[in-house]
Amino acid sequence: MMKNWTNPPLFQNLQETGMTFEQVFERIVKFMNCSPNGNYRLMVGTDSQVHKSHTTFITGIVIRNEGNGVWACIRKIIVPRKMTQLHERISLELSLTEEIVSMFTEERKSDLINIVLPYLYHGASFTMEGHIDIGAGKRNKTSEFVKEMVTRMESMGVAPKIKPDAFVASSYANRYTK
Repeated sequence: MMKNWTNPPLFQNLQETGMTFEQVFERIVKFMNCSPNGNYRLMVGTDSQVHKSHTTFITGIVIRNEGNGVWACIRKIIVPRKMTQLHERISLELSLTEEIVSMFTEERKSDLINIVLPYLYHGASFTMEGHIDIGAGKRNKTSEFVKEMVTRMESMGVAPKIKPDAFVASSYANRYTK
């Protein structure tokens, strides 16, 4: 069904291409070690765009040190058909986000928490969020899926964020789907 679905996912950003998840994780650790007393938000989200003969899915990983910069990368998946059913597309977006979130194993999350741990009493923090490209507004076509998708993120132990707070999915990933 999907290209590269069985291969290890590869990531890219403006500086690097072909990064493995292990390399992405190393970049996140390096970014956090530059300022271990920061306020970090690790955010993962996916957006999609239907084109003439395929649908492009972009999953973004963003580590943000509030007020002190970000490091980010994306993974691109192409489904070789037009995915016109909204629920199917939203569900696959979330599945791709869940796949990446699951790569942040308890051990890896502990490694990241341990970077800020000595500075917790000085205001350092670390949170992980799953950004879902849906909104709860009455006029939003995706509002009927909010409960289902939010529950899926919560079941992974990750704070779910929906529009307008899901900027990794609705803004960062979105710009690479075109």
